[in-house]
Amino acid sequence: MDAGTAAKLAAGLGIGIATLGPGIGIGYMTGRATEAIARQPEAMGDIRTTMIIGVALAEALALYAFVIAILLAVAS
Repeated sequence: MDAGTAAKLAAGLGIGIATLGPGIGIGYMTGRATEAIARQPEAMGDIRTTMIIGVALAEALALYAFVIAILLAVAS
């Protein structure tokens, strides 16, 4: 296997593994926010706002991994 193929394989595996954490985190966060809204419907706006900020921060991790994977795939 040459270096270009290895870099493309590493990029694919890297993005696949790197999206597991944010995916699990977003799912957990959304579930907990849904439970919190069910318990206190009057706080729905505050809970939703906080959840959206958290989801955006978690999603940023996946975007960073995507950019690095693209750089690895193109640079080889």
